[in-house]
Amino acid sequence: MERESVFVDIAETAVNKAVRAGVQMAEVFVSKSSQLNIEVRNGSVDTMKLAEDRGMGLRVFRDNRTGFAFSTDLSKRGIEEVVKQALVNCMNASEDPFLRLPPPGPAYPELDLYDPDIKAATVEEKINLAKSMEEAARAYDSRVKVIESSTYQDGEGLVAIVNNLGMKLTYRGAYCGIYLALAAGEGEDSQTGFALDFGLQFKPLKPEAVGQEAARRAVRMLGAVPVTTRKVPVVLEPYVAVGFLGLIGPALTGEAVQKGRSLFAGKTGTRVASEKVTIIDDGALPKGIASAPFDGEGVPTSRSVLIQDGMLRGYLYNTYSAARDGVQSTGNGVRSSFKGTPEVGTTNFFIAAGNTPVEKIIGEVADGIYVTEVMGMHTANPISGDFSVGVAGLLIKDGKLASPVRGMAMGGNIIELLAGIDAVGDDLKFFGGSGAPTLRVTGITTSGQ
Repeated sequence: MERESVFVDIAETAVNKAVRAGVQMAEVFVSKSSQLNIEVRNGSVDTMKLAEDRGMGLRVFRDNRTGFAFSTDLSKRGIEEVVKQALVNCMNASEDPFLRLPPPGPAYPELDLYDPDIKAATVEEKINLAKSMEEAARAYDSRVKVIESSTYQDGEGLVAIVNNLGMKLTYRGAYCGIYLALAAGEGEDSQTGFALDFGLQFKPLKPEAVGQEAARRAVRMLGAVPVTTRKVPVVLEPYVAVGFLGLIGPALTGEAVQKGRSLFAGKTGTRVASEKVTIIDDGALPKGIASAPFDGEGVPTSRSVLIQDGMLRGYLYNTYSAARDGVQSTGNGVRSSFKGTPEVGTTNFFIAAGNTPVEKIIGEVADGIYVTEVMGMHTANPISGDFSVGVAGLLIKDGKLASPVRGMAMGGNIIELLAGIDAVGDDLKFFGGSGAPTLRVTGITTSGQ
């Protein structure tokens, strides 16, 4: 992968050309990324893909107008073309008094984002991780019948941002992970299970544990049957809690509030959840897979406590949405690639862990449901917070997990669900850039037969 200085030189060249062409502000985002994906099936490599992508995105600003263009051609000619296109787009844009670029930050977090072991590990070692997951799953229980996907994945990226306000930034990062999806069967019954382990370091990956977890999730659901409608405490395992958290993230941005698309609009300083709930976005979280020293426009990343002890404290911002509200950017100008402009988004977004062991959370429930799977979350309304989803899981009887159940529906509003949380586990777990601990919610109606 190229040295950081090469990308900085390209970015500076483009910025200087744009300024000479008459713009008042210019910013260049240059990136290169590579991703390796290895999938094993029945002890043999099924697919192996290596994909690479590199290019630059240029934003120019003149007379309260902005234009954007991108290119994968980083030659002198490519730079000239992208500058011309950005200028044309700028002239055709409408005026907006809140358009601006951020100056360099006073300081940036120091983060360990690049593990050389990921690149140093051989392809054979990476293949063996996927094989080990598959073997561990099959060894866990003979009812594991089909391995749908046993996958190793890693990626590496280099980013440079330069603007004419004095900003000149670079960083390099890498990640790796393993994922297993399978099906267990007994008689006519078949149930699926999955597990994953993603992070910033290669050596801590635990393929055997991932294989066993995926098998356990599938096997424990064999024999699941529908149950009658009931209103009982519901315990959400971390993966399910993360699903509901995904409804909240977009609504906690200043942009959503400004567009009238947030259920949290106008509620700053008021209670929007149980006092046991604290929700945080932390772009500088140590070992966070979405961590970086700066966001997609060069603003230092930071820790934003959005909901603290149930009280709404604020929203996430990029430079533009912050200017509209007269506040500072929170470092949440997220860029998925050089092909787009910085949008407001979450980084490492999570519900903070509580101090209650999971065994105690379940042990205090005489009659309830432990939800392990939610279906149809994509149908939920992120603006109103209303949801109606299918659920499956295990009954809780006298403080212990009992028989598996399926064919139920759970509906309500995310604000009501947050308000009903009466216990938060100490088992915070991340799934990519989102994390949650086990949650217990009182008085939820689950519709059955």
